[in-house]
Amino acid sequence: MPLAPEERRPRLTPAIADVRRAVRASLTPLRDARVAGSSPIQDAPLVLVALSGGADSLALAAATAFEAPRAGLRAGAVIVDHGLQDASAEVAARAAQQARDLGLDPVVVARVSVDAGSSAGPEGAARAARYEALRREASAHHALAVLLAHTLDDQAETVLLGLARGSGAASLQGMAAESGLYRRPLLGVRRATTRAFCADSRLAPWDDPHNLDPAYARARVRERVLPVLESELGPGVAEALARTAEQLREDNDAFQQMIEETIEDIVEHVEAGIGIAVSALEANPPALRGRIVRFVAQSEFGVALERVHVQAVLRLVTDWRGQQPLDLPGFSAAREGRLLVLRAAR
Repeated sequence: MPLAPEERRPRLTPAIADVRRAVRASLTPLRDARVAGSSPIQDAPLVLVALSGGADSLALAAATAFEAPRAGLRAGAVIVDHGLQDASAEVAARAAQQARDLGLDPVVVARVSVDAGSSAGPEGAARAARYEALRREASAHHALAVLLAHTLDDQAETVLLGLARGSGAASLQGMAAESGLYRRPLLGVRRATTRAFCADSRLAPWDDPHNLDPAYARARVRERVLPVLESELGPGVAEALARTAEQLREDNDAFQQMIEETIEDIVEHVEAGIGIAVSALEANPPALRGRIVRFVAQSEFGVALERVHVQAVLRLVTDWRGQQPLDLPGFSAAREGRLLVLRAAR
């Protein structure tokens, strides 16, 4: 017997309200991208939800299915099957059916091949394959945005992992709520809230065994490290880590603006490379010097320098004693008169 409308529609619990509110805030700016004068929903711009079937992405999918039409948008889903588990095809098919039941359209299952021998490790290789599939499907369906289901807990885990690896402020600032094609509406929502959303909505999420596998660093942080910190330091550790990420992102944005405003005045093109005025670097504080060098290396040579490399380059500025040119990943650095010269590797 079909369910009555009131039985199909979940009551508005605090968890459902919180997730819907977060999704609404993320979708609202996209209203301006609606096609002028197109009232039929079939003509509305499309957003895609990256759906794994887990509680976080399932809650995001359900909330997006509810909020997107109210923002004048269509909503679909992309399920990426990494093929890393025996039942991955069945899990993907189940998630796809849940997306259809929620009213999402189109629903795409994208099967990818993960390079198990990648230098990035299995997690990094799977992530790269997943984002490439999401980008490809978004392009194929002309989607305005892809919604990712990272939560506040994911953000806290990212900050802790970056801290443990000594990755610097760029890593500690965590994930951005908006980054090009991608949006993360749930970065202010706890994982417990998405599970409550699914329970309140009578949605059955899939629990990925990899999330509990201690072979993965993120799983160890999730299951061991954060609970210990919460137990020993009191509740609110995850929220504090997320606030730290937000503050560092604001600082990084300010540094980036400063660099972009000054970079054209202190660099010049030289034969087969680019030169940075030594006097300008010396006049800036160490943190800004390092960021200028990183910026030039990334923009000119596509190289993300490690701290040890940056420090070696800056010694050509602050501790100049006639050193030989430095051979770095992708380029060389040398002191030539008034310039620090970076040239692409031959």
